[in-house]
Amino acid sequence: MTPEISTWLARDPDPVTREELQQLVDANRQTELADRFSTRLAFGTAGLRGIVGAGPNRMNRLVIHETALGLGKYLLQVDPQSAEKGVVIGYDGRPDSRQFAHDAASMLTSLGIKVFLTEKVAPTPVVAFGVRHLQTAAGVVVTASHNPPAYNGFKVYWGNGAQIISPHDSGIAEQIDIAATEDLPQHSIEDGEREGLLHWLNGDFYTEYRKALNNSALLSNHNEPEALSLAYTAMHGVGAELAESLLADAGFTKVYSVAAQREPDGAFPTVNFPNPEEPGAMDMVIAEADKHQATLACANDPDADRFAVAVRTEEGSYQMLTGDQVGVLLGHYLLTHAAPTQNLVGTTIVSSTLLNKVAESVDATFYQTLTGFKWLTNVAMEKQTEESQFLFAYEEALGYTVGNVVWDKDGLSALVAFAQLTAELASKGKTVWDQLESIYREHGLYINAQRSIALQPGTPPIGDSLRASPPSHIAGRGVDIVDDLKTSKRTHSDGQTEVIDLPPSDVLIYHLDDDSRVVVRPSGTEPKLKCYYEVVEAMSHEDCFNHVQQRAVEAMNDLITKHQASLG
Repeated sequence: MTPEISTWLARDPDPVTREELQQLVDANRQTELADRFSTRLAFGTAGLRGIVGAGPNRMNRLVIHETALGLGKYLLQVDPQSAEKGVVIGYDGRPDSRQFAHDAASMLTSLGIKVFLTEKVAPTPVVAFGVRHLQTAAGVVVTASHNPPAYNGFKVYWGNGAQIISPHDSGIAEQIDIAATEDLPQHSIEDGEREGLLHWLNGDFYTEYRKALNNSALLSNHNEPEALSLAYTAMHGVGAELAESLLADAGFTKVYSVAAQREPDGAFPTVNFPNPEEPGAMDMVIAEADKHQATLACANDPDADRFAVAVRTEEGSYQMLTGDQVGVLLGHYLLTHAAPTQNLVGTTIVSSTLLNKVAESVDATFYQTLTGFKWLTNVAMEKQTEESQFLFAYEEALGYTVGNVVWDKDGLSALVAFAQLTAELASKGKTVWDQLESIYREHGLYINAQRSIALQPGTPPIGDSLRASPPSHIAGRGVDIVDDLKTSKRTHSDGQTEVIDLPPSDVLIYHLDDDSRVVVRPSGTEPKLKCYYEVVEAMSHEDCFNHVQQRAVEAMNDLITKHQASLG
């Protein structure tokens, strides 16, 4: 037995993982042990996320103890008032989440830091809301969101209500490394209560979030809600209670919840992968919608920070909207309903650029960030002014935030906003499909696709070769502009350059002469590329929509096929 394993066994407070580790040692499972002890789960801007099990490269009670201590010590280091401001903690419905949340609370209170801990499971956006509402120094959600059942995570918010970014991520990580070498305090939840440091958040807290959404002007468009019918699933997560309450508050009476997926269950028994984007994940809610001939089939992911929707077609079947389609529909809807000074909207570099066109058409302000909601909200806070207040942001991976009640993606407010959008269209005799077509006819038909490309092992770094020999054409289309986010430089085909105002990132963006776009994100850890494609097909009011759509799909297939072949 190595010294690292002996030390771990001596420190681990959990008899279950101690036994698991001892069995691996007794069975001499060297490969498995090496995987668990060769490194530590990296703490980054999304906090921690990993498979539950024994060892520093897994999610477990000891890792949570050390992570919470590191967070607490960093908070006290940067702001001595953090102890009084406190930290809000919530958790999802996975098997270990409650225990991990209680462990985090015990460690933070051992440092004299006040903790607001939810009495029961909480959607991630509710905890993010709690940071600003309670004016805490930070927030923690124990959740693995839409990851498979074997995973759990520890997500951290800063006092501004947004996910942490640099320098806080590395500062917390340094303190975690120190905490991993020190004796753990013997401190319990009961100790924190006795000391007056632990405060339980009961139903009143959830009601405050509900009130804040109900009072939002952006969610107050009550346009014949009783006429709209929709099916909903929480996907075995924690969203059902609030989703149903918020829809009822907004006047929606024809809401049909998928009973088999309504209650939190970290085993996710009816879905292979609890992510609404995955094939088959929406099957049960679509079946429920079909049973009631409902207009919408809606889903939240298990921690309710994402929103997905399938919409009934003229033929009576259901078709999923992409994240970009939902984002553009919500952006267009909100920009045409909000106060003139609430006009700041944004999305990420891999999401559709159509929102920019929509914003331009109504003289709104558009911004773009790196991938990840942490950027969308932190940058929005920097960019907003009195004349240009934040309104909406989205990313193509089903994340949306409506207004500033929550400074992170919120699948619950997105659900209400989309239902209200659909009800308003219905009251005018229109459908979601009519509205999408109307937007496309005004700005062009935008379609987006993503592909991950596996490269041969040993392939030289693809980003370096693309930078060394920049392509002048991609799939027969001329390259007009190249954005290299690694060097923060935009280069035009005539040689002119500009500085890009984004943090450095290993991303190349090719803007082509027919308004198409290719985004290439090389993986830093494996021979793999993530490629994001956008095709724009011009469309007049006379054009047949189906013909234009067919042309766009053909153009997309051509672009993907030829671009991937060029990388081989």
